[in-house]
Amino acid sequence: MDDLDRAILGRLVADGRATFRDIGADVGLSASAVKRRVDQMTRRGQIAGFTAVVDPEVLGWTTEAYVEVYYRGNVSTAQLARSLAEVPQITGAWTVSGDADALVHVRAASMAEIERTVERIREHPKVDRTRSAIVMSRVLERPDVRI
Repeated sequence: MDDLDRAILGRLVADGRATFRDIGADVGLSASAVKRRVDQMTRRGQIAGFTAVVDPEVLGWTTEAYVEVYYRGNVSTAQLARSLAEVPQITGAWTVSGDADALVHVRAASMAEIERTVERIREHPKVDRTRSAIVMSRVLERPDVRI
């Protein structure tokens, strides 16, 4: 990936609806050259996809929590993924270092829904315990990728 690709990615991350013409004007390329580069980066897997970013509150998801999940014994990442993928309120899950086996991000419409979701996580036979932190306010958010 060269500097032009990075510049194109930077514009796409900042504004995913920017036209190839607008991006080209910013990086010094024609619209068709920008399109070719975007297509190449997509084929190489450097661009994983394009999506709309929706404000969770519009969907009624006004409450969120991070839940540490502690399993009994060993659990594979495949088992972890299967059990957590069944819960629609879980928007992300990661294996982590430290005492917990996984960190899970939950979005819900209410504290009661958060509680039901945590109870559902605990229903897995290998889950020993959980520890939750409720998000009080979002202070800083950035795109997942810095260019």
